[in-house]
Amino acid sequence: MNTKKFGKFAMVGVLALSLVTTTTNAIAADSNATINIGSLYEPQNLDNTGGGGQGVTEALNGNVYEGLFKLTDSGKVENLLATAYKISSDGLTYTFTLRSNVRFHSGKTLTSADVKYSIGKVTAANSQSARKSSFKVVKSVATPNDKSVVITLSSRSISFVYNLSYIWIVNEDAKDISASEDGTGPYTLGTWKRGSTLSLNRFDGYWGSAAKNKQVVFRYFTDATALNNALLTRAVDVITSEQSPDALAQFKSSAFKITNGASTTKLLLVFNDRVAPFKKPLVRKAITSAIDNKKLLQSIWGEYGTLTGSMVPPTDPWYENLTKVNPYNPTLAKKQLAQAGYPKGFTFRLDTPNYDPHPAAATFIKSELAKVGITVNINIITADQWYNNVYKKLDYAATLQEHVNDRDVVWYGNPNFYWGYNNPRVISLINAAEQAKSATAQTQLLKRANRIIVADAASDWIYLYPQIVVASSTLSGYPINGLNSQFFAYNITKG
Repeated sequence: MNTKKFGKFAMVGVLALSLVTTTTNAIAADSNATINIGSLYEPQNLDNTGGGGQGVTEALNGNVYEGLFKLTDSGKVENLLATAYKISSDGLTYTFTLRSNVRFHSGKTLTSADVKYSIGKVTAANSQSARKSSFKVVKSVATPNDKSVVITLSSRSISFVYNLSYIWIVNEDAKDISASEDGTGPYTLGTWKRGSTLSLNRFDGYWGSAAKNKQVVFRYFTDATALNNALLTRAVDVITSEQSPDALAQFKSSAFKITNGASTTKLLLVFNDRVAPFKKPLVRKAITSAIDNKKLLQSIWGEYGTLTGSMVPPTDPWYENLTKVNPYNPTLAKKQLAQAGYPKGFTFRLDTPNYDPHPAAATFIKSELAKVGITVNINIITADQWYNNVYKKLDYAATLQEHVNDRDVVWYGNPNFYWGYNNPRVISLINAAEQAKSATAQTQLLKRANRIIVADAASDWIYLYPQIVVASSTLSGYPINGLNSQFFAYNITKG
């Protein structure tokens, strides 16, 4: 989940489909180059446990901050600040060995105390991390010496190492990182000009291979047209996620490269399942069947994007195409509404973020639901209002929102999550999946849970975004999948 897009064991790597093939530039890469990255997703702040949103992940994850483990752009989990780990025979105790000679940007040497502090930031009562619930299983964190961390769990967790790739290791002395940083990554924070740019500078004291460019500047735009124009005029070198498919034609030349990678971003019509009328599954199913998601996807993305029928993207091991469970069928929708006690429909408020594609999607949904007797009052809100009123205060009936993470179907097993879905059978299956002793068992349990979630129409999973990256043909080394909105910049070169 993310704030602007508010907002990941057997992982499958996915090859991106190249839409345009260009000849490799023969000019030698400039190691002192500045890479200008165009994005629509400026951070809310710089703390990923403080509601920083998608933008802070895109700019800082892997670039400024690192975890014990790294989730690569192809979806593999690799050692990073941890060089090795052991698991006890009962699966409850993990012992991690830390990499030597790692320094924070402040100059302090990384120790196990920093790891303990960083885990505590995610699990703290005031943490706004979307992955907070994943670490409820942590019973204790011990630091027997500077290079060893021992974590004891209250129950088995097959996803534990994978989940650790989400935790940024922060200097325990850096108490407030909402507008500053102290990480171990290949870049340090340069200047953040709110509403405009955020720069990263190569860190000469980095423990690993140095960044292949000297500086990265994220340049932020409020609409896709302005962003596209910036690439055309070379004000930026790459667009992290193209949001205007109609604009792609202007980039189909040897001057640019277009790639369509693997996406994990889902657009959801989220119901507050705690309140009437959405506490009734039949109402949710009726709304889902009343909306032509295929037509909506085509109206926004044309030939791009995918219908999945659930929260699970094809990159997740437990993916199944479930689009036929709640098919587009207005006649069926009217029948279900009548069975649910709403033969004449009802009226509800749809809280809609003010950035694309939400207003257009909301208008489409309003028109579709009117055909079955449901009146939708669209309430346009900012990203901050969405976070405070919808996510925190739960003051909403239904909302539109993107969720960017993979493997996030497990959040339907948390009845306290903002959508309030509460099915004891699903909770039991998701808990059992997390305690499974093999990836195969985990996959089968999560498939069963997801089928129930879809049968209940817990949300309407409208479509899976495409992941389209557009770049100057002089650029190479940039990520094309951008799983969970991360955008590693350290391998980018400009010829």
